[in-house]
Amino acid sequence: MRTIHILFLFSWFLGVLAYTSFCANVTYDHRALVIDGKRRLLISGSIHYPRSTPEMWPDLIQKSKDGGLNVIETYVFWNKHEPVRGQYNFEGGNDLVKFVKLVGAAGLYVHLRIGPYVCAEWNYGGFPLWLHFIPGIQFRTDNEPFKREMQRFTAKIVDLMKKENLYASQGGPIILSQIENEYGNSDIEPRYGPAAIPYVKWAASMAISLNTGVPWVMCQQADAPDPIINTCNGFYCDQFTPNSNKKPKFWTENWSGWFRSFGGAVPYRPVEDLAFAVARFFQRGGTLQNYYMYHGGTNFDRTSGGPFISTSYDYDAPIDEYGIIRQPKWGHLKDVHKAIMLCEEALLATDPQIKSLGPNLEAAVYQAGSTCAAFLANVGTSSDATVNFNGNSYHLPAWSVSILPDCKNVVLNTAKVNSQSTISSFTKEIFKEDSDSLEGSTSGWSWTSEPVGISKSDAFSKVGLLEQINTTADRSDYLWYSLSINLDDGGGPQTVLHIESLGHVIHAFINGKLAGSGVRVAAKKLDVPVTLVAGKNTIDLLSLTVGLQNYGAFFDTWGAGITGPVRLNGLKNGSSLDFSSQQWTYQVGLQGEKLGLSDGSGKWNSGSTLPKNQPLIWYKTSFAAPSGNNPVAIDFTGMGKGEAWINGQSIGRFWPTYIAPKSGCNEACDYRGSYNSNKCLKNCGKPSQSIYHVPRSWLRPSGNTLVLFEENGGDPTQITFATRQIESLCAHVSDSHPPPVDSWDADTESGRKLGPALSLECPNPDQVISSIKFASFGTPRGTCGNFNHGRCSSKRALSIIQKACVGSRSCNIGVSIDTFGDPCRGVAKSLAVEAACT
Repeated sequence: MRTIHILFLFSWFLGVLAYTSFCANVTYDHRALVIDGKRRLLISGSIHYPRSTPEMWPDLIQKSKDGGLNVIETYVFWNKHEPVRGQYNFEGGNDLVKFVKLVGAAGLYVHLRIGPYVCAEWNYGGFPLWLHFIPGIQFRTDNEPFKREMQRFTAKIVDLMKKENLYASQGGPIILSQIENEYGNSDIEPRYGPAAIPYVKWAASMAISLNTGVPWVMCQQADAPDPIINTCNGFYCDQFTPNSNKKPKFWTENWSGWFRSFGGAVPYRPVEDLAFAVARFFQRGGTLQNYYMYHGGTNFDRTSGGPFISTSYDYDAPIDEYGIIRQPKWGHLKDVHKAIMLCEEALLATDPQIKSLGPNLEAAVYQAGSTCAAFLANVGTSSDATVNFNGNSYHLPAWSVSILPDCKNVVLNTAKVNSQSTISSFTKEIFKEDSDSLEGSTSGWSWTSEPVGISKSDAFSKVGLLEQINTTADRSDYLWYSLSINLDDGGGPQTVLHIESLGHVIHAFINGKLAGSGVRVAAKKLDVPVTLVAGKNTIDLLSLTVGLQNYGAFFDTWGAGITGPVRLNGLKNGSSLDFSSQQWTYQVGLQGEKLGLSDGSGKWNSGSTLPKNQPLIWYKTSFAAPSGNNPVAIDFTGMGKGEAWINGQSIGRFWPTYIAPKSGCNEACDYRGSYNSNKCLKNCGKPSQSIYHVPRSWLRPSGNTLVLFEENGGDPTQITFATRQIESLCAHVSDSHPPPVDSWDADTESGRKLGPALSLECPNPDQVISSIKFASFGTPRGTCGNFNHGRCSSKRALSIIQKACVGSRSCNIGVSIDTFGDPCRGVAKSLAVEAACT
């Protein structure tokens, strides 16, 4: 192991030398970013360093490079780096310098999106909450207190990068930086009125004054002043035009899917549509495209914004939340990248000549001397087409682009996926309890109750109802509102506690007992039937935030908590009592938070009956890590809502009881036609998220501590661990597919003779293909995991595939009658295979 470690360090050192041994001059012209006098075609992907772990970074970066990327893009998260004004954190998962150096050591460039507003479905848009309390401040406008803080932090990051020689002008990997973020959206900039334009100009001049030696961009900012490059974000950016003919066409966010919300279904984006969007962008003159996200990751701790953004930020990205390659998305996009890079010389030498080939049919030609590349597009949503181009005939499926690196031969069509697909699954693991650490517990769990209402010495009283964020400063999700009232009688059977709030979640307790809860409170009103007693009654309202607002004009002013009125309706005499203006007692956070229960310390009950399905309970257990190296998750089925910690580190909020609507999903989503975030949904009628990522690096072989805080009521004994692995490999290739992109050669005749081929490869280097679950050449139907033989199938297919693949890590099989014979003459045929690796 020591030898391997030394070799890794040596190779990393060589990689560092590779990008620090020279300084690069980075400029731009109307076509592209220009690095040391040479235009560059840039294919980028977003990886947010705090949404994974430092131990995951090298693998994520390498998989991105293997997928054909040459740039990694990341935001810089202000609230992670300066949680307290003037106190900085660049350690561990916040080690931005290490992340940038790792990208550079892999031979990739970096686009550093400083912002410092990031949106990103991140808590408070990435702003630290203390910013809100600076006197006279107004965010993202021509406001001196805000501009002063924004400049101070931006300069801090630039200085940090300069100190480590990380800008390309110093020999480092950073070739671009971003200032501001989506400010020019139609629902943002106009809302700030006359102060918006001076602010944009100030932000641009401030950034330029920092002298990074590399260009700056503003995304979604049509009025970005020179020399700032304005860029596009969206599902499609082929029609985007920069605000100057001296600036290149850049796409900073190509949304690879969409984020998941608690209470919502799971969005996904078919790879055929994503590939179509990418090819159209380059067809139409683009030269930098970035996937948002290439690896989405996890919203650990309380970092998710929204509100109601889930803990998972998988984003249907080419690399999934756990760091596993998502196929066929990763593989098909890799082929797209190779095909586009085959056109690089022609693409960068000139502007495209675009002409119509018919309704919804278009050709774009890049011709520079003897160098020629072409893109043929069918933007129709229903009908395939055959077009004539340069004297040849080409078949174009609907909603597809064919790429011709020599203006003659098709190397790839975006609708024809040549890459393998995979089925990933979670295998439940036996919960391996550490019996020596259970302190006599018979269930494997110990517990302690969180008191209802006021229990901390720092509680305080105020007249009226306080807004939550101004009160908690987001130090906790939780704020108690407590009130004691005296009634001459106990009310009546129709008595209702009426609460008006700013949404999120409310739990109402009457005399220490949970009376009712409200989630995403409809019309921001909650009515809870209550039972009262004659004499003294205590009303305790626990108000929660589930991530703070991260988008919108003046989002920093959007409040939370109980606004009132709070009143009792339906008393015996038909009257109501309004408590809104009475004196309430407040407590920020939970007693258990103050006691540090999240790391397992403190006093816990064991040996007695474990309380289940009761609100406000802390649970703790000790466990051994699941065996092997596969990514680890916890299935929280059986729990309600709360937060979980492994060895003191928060894996985020869990909420398996929040169920997605039963309707709106589709088993097979037609990739043809414009995509939107509601077009392709899955998981309807199921929990929005029941499985939660636990980074392997947070675990020890044994002696791990899991702590849960449960708000609503759950049974922790139902919790299971799970490991994620690839269950099956599949591929389905037709005899009309182009040959594999890797087979393209300057001798295009030999490339054509190779014909289409099906390829399979086990995901891990130490695996081999152990069995063939299905093989059919002819007219197979279905999808991976559910293939069926069609009316025509070669009897030799299974044995041929077994001979070619079993026992090897990878295999390639020609898809033709030369390989399998002709089971049905005159019929278009394809080869479908499902295999398993061990």
